[in-house]
Amino acid sequence: MHLKTGVLSTITLIVILAGGHTWARESLWRMADRLDIETVPSWFPVGFSLLTHGQRQYVAYYDAQHQMTVAVRTLDQHRWEFTKLDSKVGWDSHNGVTLAVDGNGDLHLSGNMHGVPLVYFRTDTPGDITTLRRLPMAGKDEKRCTYPHFLHDAKGRLVFHYRDGGSGNGRRFYNVYDLKSRTWARLFDTPLFVGQGKRNAYPGGPVVGPDKRFHVFWVWRDTPDCATNNNLSYARSPDLVHWETAAGKPVALPMTLGTEGLIVDPIPSGGGIINGGARLVFDSQSRPMIAYHKSDAQENMQLYVARFAEGEWTRRVITAWDKPVKFSGRGAMPFIGIRISSPQPVEEGVWAVGYHHRDYGRGTVAFKEATLRPVTSKFTPPPRELPVELARPEIKFDGIGVRQADDLGRSGNPNVRYLLIWDVLPSNHDRKRSGPLPPASILRVCKLVRTAAPDGQ
Repeated sequence: MHLKTGVLSTITLIVILAGGHTWARESLWRMADRLDIETVPSWFPVGFSLLTHGQRQYVAYYDAQHQMTVAVRTLDQHRWEFTKLDSKVGWDSHNGVTLAVDGNGDLHLSGNMHGVPLVYFRTDTPGDITTLRRLPMAGKDEKRCTYPHFLHDAKGRLVFHYRDGGSGNGRRFYNVYDLKSRTWARLFDTPLFVGQGKRNAYPGGPVVGPDKRFHVFWVWRDTPDCATNNNLSYARSPDLVHWETAAGKPVALPMTLGTEGLIVDPIPSGGGIINGGARLVFDSQSRPMIAYHKSDAQENMQLYVARFAEGEWTRRVITAWDKPVKFSGRGAMPFIGIRISSPQPVEEGVWAVGYHHRDYGRGTVAFKEATLRPVTSKFTPPPRELPVELARPEIKFDGIGVRQADDLGRSGNPNVRYLLIWDVLPSNHDRKRSGPLPPASILRVCKLVRTAAPDGQ
């Protein structure tokens, strides 16, 4: 399976028989250990990172004084070592921090950027966080950076991509790291996307699919107002350099709104889709399948699924709601009234999508893989993944919840995984909150071990 379930969990064991499958309703993972790291801000959300590499585990975050911090431990010890870096975050929820380790064992870190000059650190000595030093990268188009992301290409080389520019006019650049010279250069000379001065792309991915290709999907946005997202699109690549449509037709870079063959759904500006609101998965035949939300012809919010097959994108609506969900605004948005989870297979030929709707609450809608049409009969519910205590905030404060960050690395044991958790309030348009604030939260790493799984998995 290439998918992750939502945070639905219980310790109680319930067995459900449906469609010939027996599902153990115990959480698929149980808590084995939790390690306190340090106190962090609970008064605004911002992305932290956990990376397990070999026997070392790194965490990058902002402490309760908003100072960028890196902690490290060996997996057989509970003692953390800390390094404070010369970067301090304000209240901007865009300014997450991310990590990577290269083939030499050096740690790379980038973050605290929302339309500001590049913030990037690398260790001088592999594994030694006290040697983290601020450095430039390619040295150009690094004045208005946002959305840093590390990944590895098909050759195993470390790649970094980011946006240069602002919402409505940004460009996405890709850099590649040379292990011998310990320097960065452009992976390709042009941006991946160009909005021609009228818009910018908000991509999801690239992610590696079961076909070993890199897949990216995105919406365009015309202005900083999130209501102006439009035109759900998709492309793929074998190497992050040569790109093509879902039909395999080569695409010249940079990709623009007018590039032929990229649009999945021509949703207009104000049509009810938001950046970060779509989910890409792969069906049983490894075909790309995207779940998303948009407004229908009556302006009611609906969930849709699109899949590329037989030379074209097929789109189906899988809900029949009669309520609109209107949203707009700038900055990091709080809950806009609709949110979905990634589709996951729940029984033979049936997939399910979890949702949170401001009028209909939380629920799950299913659809048939063969036709993408909704399932109206009873279906096997999705398997529960995480123990229920992970979703319970410790801080008693109105509106606070638990944020999680998955491990960017691997534990080395398929039956062991690590998760970063902390209590935090929702986004507030990147502005400082007025009134009383909750106390600082305790940042923790949780060690989980695999328990039950569906028969045959």
